[in-house]
Amino acid sequence: MASSHINFNMTRREFFGRFAMGLGGVALAELFNESAANGSELPAAGNNPDGFLKALHFAPKAKRIIYLFMSGGPSQLDLFDYKPLLNKMNGQDLPDSVRMGQRLTGMSGNQATLPLAGSLFKFGQHGKSGAWISELMPYTAKMADELCFVRSLQTEAINHDPAITFFQTGSQMAGRPSMGSWISYGLGSINKNLPGFVVLISKDRHDQPLYSRLWGNGFLPSIHQGVQFRSGKDPVLYLNNPDGIPAESRRKMLDRLAELQSLQFQDLGDPEINSKVMQYEMAFRMQTSVPDALDISKEPESVFSQYGPEAKNPGTFAANCLLARRLAERDVRFIQLYHQGWDHHGGLPSGIRRQAKDVDQPGFALVNDLKQRGLLDDTLVIWGGEFGRTNYSQGKLTASDYGRDHHPRCFTAWVAGGGFKPGYVHGETDDFGYNVVKDPVHVHDFQATLLKQMGIDHEKLTFKHQGRRYRLTDVEGKIIKEMLA
Repeated sequence: MASSHINFNMTRREFFGRFAMGLGGVALAELFNESAANGSELPAAGNNPDGFLKALHFAPKAKRIIYLFMSGGPSQLDLFDYKPLLNKMNGQDLPDSVRMGQRLTGMSGNQATLPLAGSLFKFGQHGKSGAWISELMPYTAKMADELCFVRSLQTEAINHDPAITFFQTGSQMAGRPSMGSWISYGLGSINKNLPGFVVLISKDRHDQPLYSRLWGNGFLPSIHQGVQFRSGKDPVLYLNNPDGIPAESRRKMLDRLAELQSLQFQDLGDPEINSKVMQYEMAFRMQTSVPDALDISKEPESVFSQYGPEAKNPGTFAANCLLARRLAERDVRFIQLYHQGWDHHGGLPSGIRRQAKDVDQPGFALVNDLKQRGLLDDTLVIWGGEFGRTNYSQGKLTASDYGRDHHPRCFTAWVAGGGFKPGYVHGETDDFGYNVVKDPVHVHDFQATLLKQMGIDHEKLTFKHQGRRYRLTDVEGKIIKEMLA
């Protein structure tokens, strides 16, 4: 596998013997002179052939991922994990036999009591699977038989930053490559005119901060970092040429820069030099490909009505879901949507109503739209947050209001398409919704299973950095075969 080690003492003969295939100036010139209008598939290789998979480990069921990340931790007890016992015992203290001394956050750990809080929302069973879904998610309920619910997710992180980082990078510590970067690194890009990894963030949602390192490349080549597309005049910052600089001049500048960078690479042997030039070239091609991908003006009214009233409002979750479908059509490999605002320590009933309304119809429309276009079979759509919420109320419990603290012990996500078993509920929590009692799924298990559907063995996609081989799932993780069709 690849190494980030640079041999500054390499001889001229060794250099050309090792790097002649794809890394010298000839290969760069070959890359740069390709037509920007050609959207043909790129090989699963790049600026360091030894670091990319030459063959897949499994027959892939999916070739792209759309990850709908609900930042803040949505309450599974008010959305997908029906617990009538909590309503029956509403206001009573959480039994010690259930908590078993487990860690609490500092926000509720000092409360005199931990009163159980039943959900104010009605639940019903839906589809042939009989999945329990809250009245807050009526559109999601319509596609119950398309979804694989994972009710037994577990994480080790109890606070937002490490928990989100854990899901996105496989480590609670910042600095590791994100999942999208790992997949871009392992599989390469499909459409060479668009990034292999695109990030969309809902506007006007700032309850919990998001950091660019969540979609960063870490120690992988920088060509694999996520590219954020924004709403507004300039969807990608610094992409357009300055006023008075025509495309022809930019093309000549990049050609001369490639020649200089090739000479520098021959002197230093640093693969990041080539990675930067590849980013320049991608930016040049994106000047025409991005406006086309983000232009929704030609979408019929029937599509807008399907995604909901906010679909025409750039930057909303609905608009981003529609863009995710357009990017999936153009074979972007990994599309990450972030929707903040799920951190309901207080005022949960009113807050979660707003959040559910934001995401319910657009999420349903995205899955349905992909299915109608024949894209769902080879697309993984994931919905979930970084942890769940407690079964007891943080702060004062009243007849109409309560809050819930962070709960890493058990929470729910769903997956659609990409060979996951539709109409299936995996895992089970206890009657209090506090502990997993059947088929636990650790974060690394979840990541390993997602990679498997992309054709990747999570133990074999590694990168050597500072003397150690790293992978997305670190040193653990198993494929949950029961969730796969």
